[in-house]
Amino acid sequence: MADTIGDTQYYLILFFLWAFLSLLLHYLLKKPIKPSLHLPPSPPALPLIGHLHLLRPMAFKCLHNISSKHGPFLCLRLGSRPVLVVSSATFAAEIFKTHDINFSAKPKTPLGDKLLFGNFGFFNAPYGDYWKFMKKLCMTELLGARQVERDCAARREELRRFLSKLVERACKNENVDLGNELMRLTNNTICRMVMSTRCSGEDDEARKCRELVEESVDLAGKLGVASMLGPLKKLGFWVFRKQLKDILRDFDELLEKILKEHEEKAKRDGDDHEGEDKDLMDILLKVYQDENAEFKISRNHMKAFFLDLFFAGTDTSANTMQWIMAELINHPKVFSKLREEIESVVGTNRLVEESDIPNLHYLQAVVKETMRLHPLVPAIPRECREDCKIEGYDIPKETVVWINVYSIMRDPKLWNNPNEFCPERFLQEHENQKEIKRQNFSFLPFGGGRRMCPGSHLAFSLINITIASMIQCFDWKAVGDGGKVNMEAKSGFSLCLAHPLLCFPVIHYHPFAA
Repeated sequence: MADTIGDTQYYLILFFLWAFLSLLLHYLLKKPIKPSLHLPPSPPALPLIGHLHLLRPMAFKCLHNISSKHGPFLCLRLGSRPVLVVSSATFAAEIFKTHDINFSAKPKTPLGDKLLFGNFGFFNAPYGDYWKFMKKLCMTELLGARQVERDCAARREELRRFLSKLVERACKNENVDLGNELMRLTNNTICRMVMSTRCSGEDDEARKCRELVEESVDLAGKLGVASMLGPLKKLGFWVFRKQLKDILRDFDELLEKILKEHEEKAKRDGDDHEGEDKDLMDILLKVYQDENAEFKISRNHMKAFFLDLFFAGTDTSANTMQWIMAELINHPKVFSKLREEIESVVGTNRLVEESDIPNLHYLQAVVKETMRLHPLVPAIPRECREDCKIEGYDIPKETVVWINVYSIMRDPKLWNNPNEFCPERFLQEHENQKEIKRQNFSFLPFGGGRRMCPGSHLAFSLINITIASMIQCFDWKAVGDGGKVNMEAKSGFSLCLAHPLLCFPVIHYHPFAA
């Protein structure tokens, strides 16, 4: 019996070894032989895994260290995937300006066309007619200044609910998990803007969207490793195939339900629904029903676009505001200076409004300085659409590019004392200097080029008014560590606080007192 078990194990090992070597040989033989290329410099690599051994859990710090040691223009090989790492403003300008069209593609996500309505999403869509149509629609209608202004009342209402909860906790002398509260605020705000619902209805659609987004992000992380394993990457999809199917079904059912509710409401209201209360779903449904539109979008296009907004709008804004509050708590002089500015512009008898923001220059400097130090996407992905040359180096088609904005925005050649939190550096800039910085691509929290994030105006609006209100209304003390915030970052490719931001709010100005 023992001999039989031993033989079985032996043959299983031989089978898996044969299968692995067959896949590897198949992968190597099918690779086309390319002529000798003058590629960017590359650190020493290991067989099969390439440079994966250089990466650590804090990927953004690894890229920063690798670039500091080996240079600002590097070619890495992550398993079977070549990746170009760009860590200087000069080379970033080549990507975002000189070769902008050639690098206007996004790398395919680990989920490929197996989740989130296939390849219908806008933010990761191939550069082409659909992307151009949606970009124009975003800038003129969906995320443009006009629609952001139209949604001002919804943002104000959600902000007041947020402040009311903070007042309640302050009166009870209870601490607050600012991360959770800010996440709920941004989620409710995005839901109100997209589909006129929030986390309070009977069916709680906003909460369901948030949970599904979290599940998708978690799944994408698991599949990210598999995507680097060449011919073995399909194994990851096989292992998680049921979870992929379940998430897609739940997303589709939820968004289809809300779309039908909007269509029914539009039929009932008729022309009366053309007023200022239109949400983004109303606008996109009108485009969907327009037979003369430049590009005929489908229901999957709409659903994928809404998911893009949840992915891009909820986490990024909430996490950025956590970093801002953490820096302000750890820098009381900056906190006091910001409050003095708010009170000098707004006074002490009313709550700050979005119309006050253009006059709050130091507030804007605080927000920009935090984005410089803590970009939520420290490495912006692009993909080369055609073979090209940059500074004499050959960049083959389909090469993935990571623009290492974390390193660029901490480059001592561009920024004095780059690791210090100093909002004054943005106050010292004149208008012409700001324009030079934009053209030199040294400040890139939203990326650059034609694929720069179209929601930057909305993000600044939401972040500025929320931070201004929190500073105007409350004093803040972090729980533990002598009232200081632990600034350790979480592992991964995004830049988020590793520990919950637990704080005691103390009322300084009561926003709802008679």
